[in-house]
Amino acid sequence: MMRRLSRPIAAALAIGAVAQALFSWALTTPHILVFDEIHYVPASRTLAALSGPANIEHPLLGKAIIAAGIALFGDNPLGWRAFSTVAATAVVLGVFAILWQTFRSTRTAAIGALLTLANFTVFVQARIAMLDGFMAAFVVLAVAAMLWAARGRGRAVAWRWLLGAVLLGCACGTKWTAVPYLGYAALAFVFVKHRWPLAWSGLGWIRAWAMLGCGATAAYLATFAPAFFYAQDALTWRTLLPFQAEMYARQTQVLPVHAYQSPWWTWALDIRPIWYLYEPVDGVQRGVLMLGNPMVLWGGLIAVAACLWAGGRARDARLAAIALLWIGSYAVWAIIPKSLGFFYYYYLPSIWLGIVIAAAFHRYGHGRLRYWDEIFVLLAVGLFAWFHPILSASALSGASAFQRWMWFSTWA
Repeated sequence: MMRRLSRPIAAALAIGAVAQALFSWALTTPHILVFDEIHYVPASRTLAALSGPANIEHPLLGKAIIAAGIALFGDNPLGWRAFSTVAATAVVLGVFAILWQTFRSTRTAAIGALLTLANFTVFVQARIAMLDGFMAAFVVLAVAAMLWAARGRGRAVAWRWLLGAVLLGCACGTKWTAVPYLGYAALAFVFVKHRWPLAWSGLGWIRAWAMLGCGATAAYLATFAPAFFYAQDALTWRTLLPFQAEMYARQTQVLPVHAYQSPWWTWALDIRPIWYLYEPVDGVQRGVLMLGNPMVLWGGLIAVAACLWAGGRARDARLAAIALLWIGSYAVWAIIPKSLGFFYYYYLPSIWLGIVIAAAFHRYGHGRLRYWDEIFVLLAVGLFAWFHPILSASALSGASAFQRWMWFSTWA
């Protein structure tokens, strides 16, 4: 299977086309607002009309993207969700680019992209108008751009690094949970530059940090531009910073207990997913379960340990850095001041698992283990096909049909 994907551009385009088609199929089902769409779609309508502030606990960019979809395709399920599919396809292609830049192996890049495509979390977030999908796409593309810069020469290095900074600023302008990645990028630059002085040739750490801070800050502030034109309670340069404090207060407020809440340490184990939808819709019982593909989530934990082991024992900094990317992305939830946690917060960390698994197979997939990566992908795809009906709001046989897929009582 992988032998046919020997050219990186052709492989990436093929995988991207499959991803976009898969995410887009029957996108308008269900024809009602699902889960947090009830917050973000109305807020996007308000933003498009420039009526005034709405859903002010989050920045504006993600809602502006949803509003753009509505403007292009109409105020309907296609308009609400169209750009979410594009964001998810960007995630899949971004994973491919990260692995290609790191290992220069089309096979490894394709394995990671296919595992990302088969991960339930990516598929579900591709088909719902929520902010997390856009935030994750910006972060993944930012990492890809910064790795691209590391291999550049001349002026291309600075421009590619600045592109990564702007993308991180856009991620923060979608959801604040992207903010830690600015710190990770700054630390990664110093670490990689120390190990490989030729990386980011001609770009020193002071200039890189300045570009990172200025580029991200400028992009973040630019996302608030529409708020200066509200008909009511418009932002001004004097109220822009106090507004950030108001956002923080909304983010950290104590919320009432929720049936689907779960502590952060359970997310990696796939213990408590979330039913985004389970009710009769469009004349039949349908469901959308935000769940991780067990092959990817559980296999990814083994891959993290394998990459850490190889990073220490074989001194392969690439594998160690990839494992630390997942660890840093996940561990931040242990300190973020949120009163409630939900499994969908794990969306971005779950994306890195496709990269970690592909990296582990790149390191260990030789000899007797030569084709284990393909077997692993086939098993992940098989699980995706099995669970597809309750990931995609397909027609189900009745109210108790969900029990067919409930491996554990905590999934119900």
